[in-house]
Amino acid sequence: MNFEVIRDYLPLYFKAFLLTIKIGWIGIALSLGIGVISAFILHFKIPVLSAIVKVYVELFRNTPLLVQLFFVYFGLPKIGISISAEACGAIGLGLLGGSYMTESFRSGLDAVPLSQTESSLALGMTKGRLFTSVILPQAFTLSVPAVVANLIFLLKETSVFSAISLMDLMFTAKDLIGLYYNTTECLVMLVVFYVIMLLPVSILGSFVEKKTRFKMFGN
Repeated sequence: MNFEVIRDYLPLYFKAFLLTIKIGWIGIALSLGIGVISAFILHFKIPVLSAIVKVYVELFRNTPLLVQLFFVYFGLPKIGISISAEACGAIGLGLLGGSYMTESFRSGLDAVPLSQTESSLALGMTKGRLFTSVILPQAFTLSVPAVVANLIFLLKETSVFSAISLMDLMFTAKDLIGLYYNTTECLVMLVVFYVIMLLPVSILGSFVEKKTRFKMFGN
């Protein structure tokens, strides 16, 4: 292990780390928005839109992110639509993540016992109040484990951004290995930076899950 090499490469990895974080979290924010809206559409069985959302979910959950990125980055310019590599990465990650988040939020909404809905209505609670005060809080709690798992999954999926020439962590590692053959040092730094990126999300997710579960179940 050559620590001088690590010291020399550190600025390049740090720059790539910031880019990966930036695109990753923009994509995640987009996926959360898509997931919430799509889950509501499926839960309330809105005509036409429900069918569209189902097709979207099945399509994006059953195709690799790499294929989706290639379609957006290389395919859309063929019909006159050109976007930057960064925008492509964020959009691709958002669309993929949105399909997973949709199922996570939908399952949380559907998991709230029907008896609670019936009891709340019998007590005179309006449907709006029922949804915001009874269904949503429980659905959020039930969705937390799946949402956290999806966040970690999406951040790891940023490793394929290098395929569209984004200078992310994976691209930087492969580029340096190809130029200077310092394979061990480059791979160790790659692992370290991914751990730095993912470990806080895992820890924070576990903390939020315990807190929300305690509020709901008391243990």
